[in-house]
Amino acid sequence: MVGKCYHFPNDKVDNLLLASWECAILSVSLEGSDLKVLLSAYACEPNKGSEPGVGWNWTQALLRRGFALHVITRSNNRQSIEKESASQGSSVTFSYYDLPGWARAWKYWPGGIYLYYLLWQIGAYRLAKRLHRLQNFDLVHHVTFASYRQPSFMGGLGIPFIFGPVGGGETMPKSFHKGIPLSGRVAEMVRDFGSSLVAIDPLMRLTFSSARIIACTTSDTLARIPRRYHNKCIVQPTIGINESEIEPARRTSFPVSQFLYVGRLLYWKGLHLTLRALVEVRHSIPDVKLRIIGDGTDREWLKQVAHDANVDDAVEWIPAKPHHEIWQEYRMSLAFVFPSLHDSGGMVVLEALAAGLPVICLDLGGPAAIVTPNCGVIVQSRVGDEGAVIKQLAQAMIHLATDSGEKERLSEGALLRARDTTWDLAADRLYRALGT
Repeated sequence: MVGKCYHFPNDKVDNLLLASWECAILSVSLEGSDLKVLLSAYACEPNKGSEPGVGWNWTQALLRRGFALHVITRSNNRQSIEKESASQGSSVTFSYYDLPGWARAWKYWPGGIYLYYLLWQIGAYRLAKRLHRLQNFDLVHHVTFASYRQPSFMGGLGIPFIFGPVGGGETMPKSFHKGIPLSGRVAEMVRDFGSSLVAIDPLMRLTFSSARIIACTTSDTLARIPRRYHNKCIVQPTIGINESEIEPARRTSFPVSQFLYVGRLLYWKGLHLTLRALVEVRHSIPDVKLRIIGDGTDREWLKQVAHDANVDDAVEWIPAKPHHEIWQEYRMSLAFVFPSLHDSGGMVVLEALAAGLPVICLDLGGPAAIVTPNCGVIVQSRVGDEGAVIKQLAQAMIHLATDSGEKERLSEGALLRARDTTWDLAADRLYRALGT
């Protein structure tokens, strides 16, 4: 059936924050639903990675649980949401809220996204109160932004409130600071300082205290949450994979010498470590190739790293591709190298595993929480200086390139690991913690 679309008049108090919200109901059916859930997903868009993909996939996982689901998100993704929902015959309600158009320019100012996001959360909460008076939700769940530093006010609705999964508590070891640009070192200092303020931030204290469950993506983030809230914390990755995206059988053939990196070209993704590792890899595998797919502000710096290491001819720089085209890249590669220095998630890591591709990562953040010795190689980051880590990376790449039995074993393990990290299992684990 088609549900009603509720519109509220703006009063003087709400003119700033509620001036631009719309509601669209997409084939709402509540039959068989035991739980009425309000989902707060600032970023939510189908067929995307990163935060938009997190918002969309949590929506779909909760919908498959049979919940009566109502999602508050932004209208810039309305067209793609409604197109995808219509093609699926989806029974979910989306309410779209935005700040006034003139305020959206703030997102492009240095640090302006945080002010914009804070005001969006305030406006979204006011909208949620109005919706709750009409719908009488059983619980409210915040999924994006998936950051433990940014508040949500949904706990003020007076119903059980799930905050997360959220991350961001991961920190780059100091031993890596010398190998990144000066701007990166400054950014890391600012980031670490911001993390230290969370414990005394009154808005975050309000968020933590009002939550029934605080889901942390990694133990690093859990350690950043003030201890008095740990009794309501669980560790649960924010990302997952769809069962339909997992290859049905392990791989039995691999390219001899082609490695793959997919992601943003940013200093903290650790790609510079892989580029420097290629120097040693070439001694054993002269024709080694590294395909790098992505864009980012540190592209030119990374190209200079490759040039200084004299491995230009071993690297292919490929602009970011549409999400659906990346899957073929996984199938054409020997292993996925993702030595991120403080990633909370790492969606591309799960995608690589789902394609049966072994993963090489560091023992840091989200990738280390996903990868096991049965599906990849985990490089120790605290064994000495950066050079020691680069040597380990090189050895891992050489090992996978030269040991066919190990490649097949890890490929089989990759598929098994992917099946244990689906969106549906993530939703089940989180809601079991709530007791639903």
